[in-house]
Amino acid sequence: MTAATESREADSPLVDAYLRRLGWVERPPASAGTLRALQRAHLERVPFENLDIQLGIPIELDARAFAERIALSGRGGFCYQLNGAFAYLLAGLGFAVELLEARVHGPGRLGGRFGHLCLRVRIDGSERLADVGFGRGGFDEPIAIAPGIAQPDTAGVFRLVPLENGALDMLCDEVPEYRVSLDARRLEDFEPGCRFHQTSPDSPFTRASVCTIRTPDGRVTLAGTHLIETTAAGRSERDLERAALGEVLATRFGIALDDAALEALNLRA
Repeated sequence: MTAATESREADSPLVDAYLRRLGWVERPPASAGTLRALQRAHLERVPFENLDIQLGIPIELDARAFAERIALSGRGGFCYQLNGAFAYLLAGLGFAVELLEARVHGPGRLGGRFGHLCLRVRIDGSERLADVGFGRGGFDEPIAIAPGIAQPDTAGVFRLVPLENGALDMLCDEVPEYRVSLDARRLEDFEPGCRFHQTSPDSPFTRASVCTIRTPDGRVTLAGTHLIETTAAGRSERDLERAALGEVLATRFGIALDDAALEALNLRA
């Protein structure tokens, strides 16, 4: 299924519910300003989290199911879920959106193909790179797909560096974050990457749980049971008591889990 197909099939009540999760009462126009506001709202209201992977719950590639998870279940997800759902929302609002494949830069190496999913949005005669699923990194607002130009953002200064094969390296403050191919993809193309990140011991998502969400002046991250909060005033860290995990997930990330799931996460941490 392509994003263009999704725009015709998008469920109107589901799109409206998704918008309410992001703080919208009425449908906004498909404009550059709306795209910027939607991405920022998504980052501040929907957490990046891998709890289902830690709990052994399989994740299948289904854009509508991802949108329902965010709009109706109060959950977040990792890149395939978050950007897959965001593409569904944008297409339902009339944006021209395509899925792009990226490889994540790690310490001393470049990750495998389809390791990350991000979005290209065509609007007002230009192309924007949108991304609500890069965890603790990434830009707060979509950046122009304009190679070589420094683009200041509240999360840093971003620059897209062209490569000989037509791909682009996305840099934040001159540090490479991921390498994106500009060929439009279908959601099912990402199945190998999604399976790898759910099953491989080489994936960071199988090693430990993580929840992270942008705040207006910083970020809140829960790595296992270690809580990290950054604000304009500084950074604080603390380890949670076992009984506090559920409360922190609910109050800081909006995630409600049953006792069995919380116990399983505590044991893995």
